[in-house]
Amino acid sequence: MFLREPSHILLLLVVLVVLFGAKRLPDSARSLGKSMRIFKGEMKEMKEESKSEPKDPEKGSDEK
Repeated sequence: MFLREPSHILLLLVVLVVLFGAKRLPDSARSLGKSMRIFKGEMKEMKEESKSEPKDPEKGSDEK
């Protein structure tokens, strides 16, 4: 697997700091976290919607 050893994680962190710079990493991580929260919320909403919809589209839905 990819990140088995601590040296792999350290190397990845060094590459990230070199590519993005130490100042931009916290902002990037914060932005990624917000995006993940939005994505999870949308997925949860879609699951709740699919549970509340009737199984037979012809019997319970007047939208066409």
